[in-house]
Amino acid sequence: MAKQLSVLYVTTEAYPFVKVSGLGDIAFSFPLAMRELGFDMRLMIPRYGCVSERKNRIHEINRLKDMQINIGEITELTTIKSSSINNPRAKVQAYITTNYNYFDSRKGVYNDTKTNEKYVDDAERFIFFCKTVIQTCITLGWYPDIIHCNDWRTALIPAYIKVLFPNKFKKTKVVLTVHNFAHQGIIKDSNIVLTDLPREVIPNFKHKGLFNFLRGGIYYSDFVTTVSPSYAQEVLKNKDISDGLNTILKQNKNKFKGILNGIDNWVWNPACDEKIDYKLSGDIETFKKKNKETLSKNIGMNLNDDTPLIGMISRIDEQKGIPLFLEAADKIFKQNLNIVFLGEGDNQLKKKIVKLEQKYPDKFKFIAGFDDDLAHKIEAASDMFLMPSLFEPCGLNLMYSLKYAAVPIVHFTGGIKDVAVPYDEKTKTGNSIVFKDHTCKGIIDALEYALNLFKDKVQWEIIIKNGINQDFSWSRTAEEYADIYKQLLKD
Repeated sequence: MAKQLSVLYVTTEAYPFVKVSGLGDIAFSFPLAMRELGFDMRLMIPRYGCVSERKNRIHEINRLKDMQINIGEITELTTIKSSSINNPRAKVQAYITTNYNYFDSRKGVYNDTKTNEKYVDDAERFIFFCKTVIQTCITLGWYPDIIHCNDWRTALIPAYIKVLFPNKFKKTKVVLTVHNFAHQGIIKDSNIVLTDLPREVIPNFKHKGLFNFLRGGIYYSDFVTTVSPSYAQEVLKNKDISDGLNTILKQNKNKFKGILNGIDNWVWNPACDEKIDYKLSGDIETFKKKNKETLSKNIGMNLNDDTPLIGMISRIDEQKGIPLFLEAADKIFKQNLNIVFLGEGDNQLKKKIVKLEQKYPDKFKFIAGFDDDLAHKIEAASDMFLMPSLFEPCGLNLMYSLKYAAVPIVHFTGGIKDVAVPYDEKTKTGNSIVFKDHTCKGIIDALEYALNLFKDKVQWEIIIKNGINQDFSWSRTAEEYADIYKQLLKD
């Protein structure tokens, strides 16, 4: 019998422990999908103050108590605890980094919950986390075949393995997945010493004269992926999307690939979703009606069957197209519609959204924050889902919306191109309403077309079923990653 390949999947968020972005969903569903393929998958994540140890059944591991981690001249203690994630078909062990100063004492994940500003010591926090990953493997004497890192906050790990501990990790290969090239991890020169990296390797992290976590992660990884083929092409062609990192990617294009994310068929499945009150059993009209009734009670907004409901679940920032939505808002709300918006992010944009809610209280409801239960309820109740992203690496909510019979209205960019197929009334093909120009006219024209199509119940049912019948599971994606893992271990 062939040896079971071991993989440590390192991430900074994972459902159900904590989720503030699409990474949280992926870090839950991807390891489980790979476990189903027969890999010895394990997960590692920090424990933030918002993560309940009791609810998540997190417990201590005797061998991993009170390990010393040096951060410059300071020694911090970490206790690595254990838990697991699972679905009906698979179970994955999770290692949990705990430390009072950097994680346990803070309710926020990346941002302070009171100010919504990024933590000023973010680099220091995740330097510490990367070091705990290495120390956990050494203490356990477990050197996995693959360490799979995610985004800049884990991007020191490839260098630690290749530069500081090459003998211990001599058989380990490193994969780095970049979920969004807009976030690269840039730190002050005064903090470089905290990494413990020798002076001669620092130039491999320098980008535009600054120490850049992601640049070094790309340099030292054995393979780099991003979350959709179209986004990968855009990153390589457009230096603005990668802020110039496309240069090093082009130099290493034989080890760079865009692979479309999948979604978990247990968590995001309207036929068995535990977070919605009325399940989808074939009758889409009743499914929407019942879930609108539930959502109305949850958010205190009068929703009726004749008025199309548009859902928005988004981080509030420029990338997600929120400025465009605000610019077009007065024209949008002239239409017969309701919009429910769940999100968190930029404080200035959030203030404008609150004013918009005050201006259109009967048509617009804004709920600030990240609420996974409510996100499921919004998807189930919405007739349409608006994603005006300026650029979009993948767009998991597009996939969720298609499965939940909420027709997407999307800007045709990045990973959206790999999922959204523009609807054609003549051929009755396609699953989404798209706009190619990221302008007020573009979004308004797409919205008006969607509202007119909504009145044609025959066409509307066709476009909905085109989306529902697609397979967005991890099956194909997992096989692509399995091939990458196996090929790396042959080299």
